Amino acid sequence: MIPPTVAAPPRFTVSRRRLRLLGLTADDGIRWFFGGNALIAVIVLTLITLFLFREGAGFFGQNRSNLEIYRRAGLEYVDFIRAQTDDHTALTRYLSDLRVRWMTWLLEQERHSLEEANARLEDFDRFADRFAGAVDPLRELMSGLADHASGIKAKYQLTQDRRVEQAQLAAAGRTAEAAGIEISAIDFERELEPLRESLPTYRQLSRDLAGELTALLAEAPAPPTPALRQRMDRFAELTREYVAGFPAVEHRLETWDSAQPVPAHRAFTSFLFGRQWLTASSWQDWYGIVPLFVGSLLVAALALLLAVPLGVGAAIYVSQLASSREQRLIKPCIEFISAIPSVVLGFFGIVILGETLRQLSQVSWLSWLPGFPYSERLNILTAGSLLALVAVPTIFTLAEDALNNVPRGFKEASLALGASQLQTVLKIIVPASLSGIVSAVLLGFGRVIGETMIVLLCAGNRIEIPDFTRGVAVVTEPVHTMTGIIAQEMGEVVRDSIHYRALFMVGLVLFLLALVINYAAQKIMRRYRLSTG
Repeated sequence: MIPPTVAAPPRFTVSRRRLRLLGLTADDGIRWFFGGNALIAVIVLTLITLFLFREGAGFFGQNRSNLEIYRRAGLEYVDFIRAQTDDHTALTRYLSDLRVRWMTWLLEQERHSLEEANARLEDFDRFADRFAGAVDPLRELMSGLADHASGIKAKYQLTQDRRVEQAQLAAAGRTAEAAGIEISAIDFERELEPLRESLPTYRQLSRDLAGELTALLAEAPAPPTPALRQRMDRFAELTREYVAGFPAVEHRLETWDSAQPVPAHRAFTSFLFGRQWLTASSWQDWYGIVPLFVGSLLVAALALLLAVPLGVGAAIYVSQLASSREQRLIKPCIEFISAIPSVVLGFFGIVILGETLRQLSQVSWLSWLPGFPYSERLNILTAGSLLALVAVPTIFTLAEDALNNVPRGFKEASLALGASQLQTVLKIIVPASLSGIVSAVLLGFGRVIGETMIVLLCAGNRIEIPDFTRGVAVVTEPVHTMTGIIAQEMGEVVRDSIHYRALFMVGLVLFLLALVINYAAQKIMRRYRLSTG
C-alpha cells in the first residue's frame, strides 16, 4: 500500500498541471483564492450597507408625516401646556426630596421619634400640599384638550386605514362603494376650534397659578439647617424661573399655526437629536436616538475604563516580564474568556454579579463611594463590568502583538545603557508600541459597542438620558442601548412601519459607528507598522 504522504505530491502536481493549462501559476491560484475572499467580504459589506439603507431610508418620510399629524391634530398645542404642568411636577418632586432630607435630619441628628418628626413637619406638609394642588385647574384643562386632540388623531388614522383598504380593493378589482367603505375628509380647522377657544381660559388659569405660587413662596417654612435652607432657597429660585416662563408658553399658544408645514430637516433632527424613544403610545410616538446612543457610550466607556488597565497590563507582563511557564498559564486563561457565550455572561450578571454589587453598595463603610448605596441591580455598572471581561481578550491579544513587534534592538540598547528591565519596558517598549496599543483599545471599543446580549440582560433597559448632575454616581443608573433596543423590539414591530424603519436607522448608525472605529484602528495600526518596519 502506498502511504498517503506519497500520494499527496501527484495530486498537487495535477493541480499545477491544470493551472498551467489555464495559463496560470500556483502563485496566481493562491492570489486569486485570497483575493476572491477579500472580494466576497467587500460584496457582503456592500450588501449589508445597501440593505440597511433600503430598509431604513423610508423612515424620514414616515417620521415627517408623523410630525405633521402631531401638529395638525393639535397634539403639539396641548404639549405646550403639558410641558408647563410637567415642570410643576418636577418642582413638587424637589419638595418631596427636601422633606426626606429634613425628616432624616430630625430622626438622626435630633433623635426625634417618627411621630414627633411628622409633627415638626406639619407646616411644611401643608405648604407642599398647597403647592402641589395649585396646578390642578390647569392640569384639568390640559386633560380635556388632550382628549379632544387624541380624538382628532384617531379620526385621521381611521381615514388613513380606510384609504389603505380602498387601495387594496382597487388592486383586487373592486370599488370602495361596493364594499361599503366611505372616506370623508377631515376639516382640521373646524376640529381645532375648541383648542383655540380655550386660550382665554388658559390665560386666566396661568395667571392664577403664577399668583398663587408667588404667594406661597412668601409663606414657605424656614428649614433648621444651613444645608436645608440652601435647598429651599434653590427651590424658590427654580419656582420664580418657572413662573417667569409662563408668558413664553402663552406666546407659543397664541402664535401656533396647525397648517404650518413641518420642515424636512425636522425628520432628521428629531431622530439624531431627539431625547425620547417612545413607541406604541396612545398619544405620540417619538424616535430619538440620543438616550440609546448615550447609554451605549456610557456602558462602553465604563467597560474600557476597566478593561484597558487589565488588558494592557496583562499584555505588558506576559510579553516582557513573565517566564515561559507563566506565559503558558496566563495566555490560555485570558483567551478562554472570549469562548464564553455572551448570553451566559448575561445570566451571570443577572443572577450573581448585579445582586452582589447591589448588596455590596449597602455596606455602611462603602457609603463614601459615588452612588452607593443604590437599589437597581441592573445598571451601567453591572453591564460595564461584564463588557470589560469581554473586551480584555481582544485588547490583550492585540496589545501583546504590538509589544512583541517592537524591534529587539530597542530593548538591548536600553539594557546596555544601564536601564533596568522595568525602565526599559515603561520608557522604551511601551512608547514604541503605543500606536498598536491604541489600535487594540479602539478594536476593544468596537467589540463592546456592538455587544447585544449582555447589555440587553444587564443594563436595566430604561430609555432615559441618565442624570449627569450626579457625577460619577451616574454609573448606578439603568440605561438602554442601541443594540439592546434592536434585539428587544425588532421581533414585535410590523414590517414597513415607522417603528420598523426606525430600528433599521438605529442599526445603520451602529454600523457606521463600528466602521469608523475599525477604520481608525486600521489607520493607527498601519502607521504603527510603518514606524516599526
